[in-house]
Amino acid sequence: MQKLLNYVGGELVSPASGEYFENIDPSIGEPYSMIPDSGIEDVALAVNAAGKAFPSWSRTSPEERYEILMRVSRIIEENLEDLARAECIDNGKPLSLARSVDIPRAVSNFKFYATAAIHFASESHSSAGSSINYTLRQPIGVVGCISPWNLPLYLFTWKISPALAAGNCVVAKPSEVTPMTAFLLSEICIEAGLPAGVLNIVHGTGPNAGAEIVKHPGVKAISFTGGTATGEWIAREAAPKFKKLSLELGGKNPNIIFADCDFDEMLETTVRSSFANQGQICLCGSRIFVERPLIEQFCGEFVERVKGLKIGDPLETGTNVGAVVSEPHMEKVLSYVELAKEEGGTVLTGGKRADVNGRCSNGYFVEPTVIEGLEHDCRTNQEEIFGPVVTIQPFDEEEEVLSYANSVRYGLSSTVWTSDLKRAHRVAENLEAGIVWVNTWMNRDLRTPFGGVKDSGMGREGGFEALRFFTEEKNVCIAY
Repeated sequence: MQKLLNYVGGELVSPASGEYFENIDPSIGEPYSMIPDSGIEDVALAVNAAGKAFPSWSRTSPEERYEILMRVSRIIEENLEDLARAECIDNGKPLSLARSVDIPRAVSNFKFYATAAIHFASESHSSAGSSINYTLRQPIGVVGCISPWNLPLYLFTWKISPALAAGNCVVAKPSEVTPMTAFLLSEICIEAGLPAGVLNIVHGTGPNAGAEIVKHPGVKAISFTGGTATGEWIAREAAPKFKKLSLELGGKNPNIIFADCDFDEMLETTVRSSFANQGQICLCGSRIFVERPLIEQFCGEFVERVKGLKIGDPLETGTNVGAVVSEPHMEKVLSYVELAKEEGGTVLTGGKRADVNGRCSNGYFVEPTVIEGLEHDCRTNQEEIFGPVVTIQPFDEEEEVLSYANSVRYGLSSTVWTSDLKRAHRVAENLEAGIVWVNTWMNRDLRTPFGGVKDSGMGREGGFEALRFFTEEKNVCIAY
């Protein structure tokens, strides 16, 4: 069985302890590789390697960084099919999704920030002919990047690429649930000629490897995507050390459907925004609010579309819904279906572990689930499930649905469907969310800021926001 390796100081190395744990293919429920169980010694070696590489890398010109990051991007693109298959096996998502979304986005992440490194600029201010102020934006040093399991290479590269482009050296930890494409990225970086120590990838669990990255005094900033509870711990740990933090945390996103929407486009997109990646995207619209004149038609046609989704082997062509990422996560999702029933909800379709024949008979599959009849403030509608489960609730007035949408502790994204331009602007302004999509979903321009409000996190990723996070501003004032 393949043993993955850490990437430290430009080399692939075993964990200091020599200990490994199993990496499970969720579509078959069996281990297929071994993950390094890294800890304090491995993180210390990685931080030391990054610290040694930083003086040289930070002085490397933006043009040189551009060339290296573009080589990484090209090699990812050349290996798209192998990476997509690895992502599919590791995560359980349909191969078609990994092939069309995950790996192309990783290509784009490196390409975008390779270019951004050249165009990133600072400001200057003249003071009535007596002095001039200008701003230097300098790399921070060694930074930590910790990414989640739902979009493994997509979000891993989303953090690493701007950090490297800005001139930092990185100690990164992918999720221990989905480490394979991060390991393959190690090999790609070696092939691309990334200087030793500039990027270091340490595999292992959150309590061991992840916590040590956060606590290490040599790590000056942390970019983390994951659960809100873990984000709270990171904030408590990092605050006394005055580390910069970017935290992209949980979501419980509203999908607000007004009766004047383009029904066909809305319906097609809502099926996707509900169940893409088995609902395991922080941006999925898990709470669907439908204006009352449309509720009967919507429920009927939406449920019919959901019943038509093909659940099956993620490697097979035509599969719409693959496996959820792990057995514990499957049990968590199903427990929320039972909670919804206890809270008075009615399951319109789904609600059970899905039976998949053949190779995947022991895999972790959950039927796409639609529930109605719940109050907006019940636990099912307030807590993040992060799976293929959505609820439907009618509304009558704009102010009413805004109160429902904003009632949760989270504020990551939201979707609004309407043909009324004034209403679109009005609702978007009053939604408590970092992102509002109007008549679309998951429509991402890499130049725009990404992040949430309330318990969905702090800081923004994307565009020059990420480069600003990974640099420190220094004002220089010269009198003349």
